[in-house]
Amino acid sequence: MIPDKVKVAGIEYRVQEVEDMDRQFDHLGLILYTKGVIKLDKNLSQDRKEQVFIHELLHGCFYEAGIEEQDEDIINRVSIVLYQVLKDNNLHFGKIETS
Repeated sequence: MIPDKVKVAGIEYRVQEVEDMDRQFDHLGLILYTKGVIKLDKNLSQDRKEQVFIHELLHGCFYEAGIEEQDEDIINRVSIVLYQVLKDNNLHFGKIETS
């Protein structure tokens, strides 16, 4: 499940699903550090959208840790493995809200 917002080092990022992200930006996702926004392509499958969310979230973690120059290949490799570990082991932390 992708949240509407996520905090990284005390900074809140709003998560938005955007139409035609791939055509507009040539990306499946995008993080805007100064605006506190993570954008995801709305047309992706749920699994791919979650994987892209973890990728952009990892960019945010690195940025908020002071690592502004990031190796896209490293971010990509680590985010794919992190997504798999979280998903396959049903890992989550904190309170699960039920309606």
